[in-house]
Amino acid sequence: QVQLVESGGGFAQAGGSLRLSCAASGRTFSNYAVGWFRQAPGKEREFVGAIRWSGTTDYADSVKGRFTISRDNAKNTVYLQMNSLKPEDTAVYYCAVHSFPRAYTRVASSYDYWGQGTQVTVSS
Repeated sequence: QVQLVESGGGFAQAGGSLRLSCAASGRTFSNYAVGWFRQAPGKEREFVGAIRWSGTTDYADSVKGRFTISRDNAKNTVYLQMNSLKPEDTAVYYCAVHSFPRAYTRVASSYDYWGQGTQVTVSS
């Protein structure tokens, strides 16, 4: 059974940084794309960024240049480093692993296992 456990959310001031972690069991991250999504109150879940099985990354325009995704294969963990945080980054953040190996899309429905979500709150 695949399980994703997120950690690292919390509070930050605008301009600050936070790092989220997503640790997996039951599926090897190096064979699958791992995406980060977020959902703010009253809004739909949106794509933040992803790291493909190859190690290349993809980011939404809203976070490009501020957020960085990396992966530690030995720990089977993916990280989301968030810098220059803005109040509009406030949301619950989720990691998710793609349904198929060596496949990639930004579409949330293509990811079949999700973390529990972690709250990120950025104050102005």
